[in-house]
Amino acid sequence: MNQIRKVVVFSVSFVFLFLWFSTRVMANENAVIWPRFRGPNGLGVCDLYEFPAQIEPGNLAWQIELDGVGHASPVVAHGRVFIASANPETGEQILAAYATKDGHLLWRHRLPGKTFPKHAFNSFASSTPTLDEKRLYYAWATPESLQLVAMQQENGEIVWTKDLGPFVSQHGFGASPIVYKDTVILPNEQDGESFIVALECATGNIRWKTPRRSEKAAYSTPTIFQKAGIKDQLILTSWAHGIASLDPETGTPLWELPIFHNRTVGSPLVVGDLIVASSGEGGIGREMFVVRAGIPETGRKPELHYEIRGSLPYVTTSVAYKGLLYLLFDKGILICQRLNDGQSLWKERIAGEYFSSPLVLGGKLYCLSRSGMLVVVATGEKYRMLGQYDFGEATHATPAVADGLLLVRTQSHLFAVKSIKSPPSK
Repeated sequence: MNQIRKVVVFSVSFVFLFLWFSTRVMANENAVIWPRFRGPNGLGVCDLYEFPAQIEPGNLAWQIELDGVGHASPVVAHGRVFIASANPETGEQILAAYATKDGHLLWRHRLPGKTFPKHAFNSFASSTPTLDEKRLYYAWATPESLQLVAMQQENGEIVWTKDLGPFVSQHGFGASPIVYKDTVILPNEQDGESFIVALECATGNIRWKTPRRSEKAAYSTPTIFQKAGIKDQLILTSWAHGIASLDPETGTPLWELPIFHNRTVGSPLVVGDLIVASSGEGGIGREMFVVRAGIPETGRKPELHYEIRGSLPYVTTSVAYKGLLYLLFDKGILICQRLNDGQSLWKERIAGEYFSSPLVLGGKLYCLSRSGMLVVVATGEKYRMLGQYDFGEATHATPAVADGLLLVRTQSHLFAVKSIKSPPSK
């Protein structure tokens, strides 16, 4: 009898612990962090939530008007969505945090700025912030000064600021920083003195600073190449260096393929051993390559895997999902091809022109046009249009995903679209 009682007690305890553990796991899985431009490592993919293909007004959890305008994309952590904007009349920078649950303002902080000549398609707040566990990092520039600031996520208090010197470009600033371990890395590839710099997250002290050749300002956001058994690599793109790799711990150049002859605006995409990147000029993509990364530890040199021709992305960054690569030409042509060999599967025109980069969410492709039209397309080897929704205001920002919400930043508003359910198990 005692033995039976022990078994029952053990079984109940086991069930309780299993349920507790499962709840904790589910809670952790749902606490998604979208810490940089295009989410974790810039992949632009989230399968945790499923959003409606045909959005209706009832699908909006909330919407708010922002103080200022800008093209910076949202970033999200710990129930807070962070937005960078600017006063278009003065160039003053405005950083704000809103609660993801209802959109109410948590804090707002203003930073000095100024107006200056820039491209008509740019804004005074085009760089997307990046996050670690506690802090937010944001970069903005005037011709006299490139600034990087660290702020507490909880209350917006400034931890440190760093003046990185003049920034020279006829088009203005727009590159975004990323966090790597205990450093924040900012590319500064401009028409003047160019360099890549890593600063300590806690103090703002420079950990390393690597000089770069200058050949027209670059606006792409770096990413990390990771492979089991080798050291991580920082992947960058620019006209001067093409597709290049640095050691993110030291800034030491590892390899480069100087294959571009135009400006880089769209960011590199790393999928497995492959790096997808483009360059362009005059409002259209001119070159696009898929490169196999070099691995110094094994002696493998970087090599061109294949070149993509046709209607090429310039400002938008591509997205890959289940072996397929999706390219969004800025003028509104969506292309699907096999990633491993470049075989074209379909090519279709969709409504609008695009600066926002496509995302794959819950297995569907979401494309946000410059006019604010969200176009939803099925992923897969056959093209299927699924739905459209007009947010009613221009945007150049790429949406963010966290806390069961699709967060869409237009020029002066922020919208939160509710998820409809968890995606079906694969």
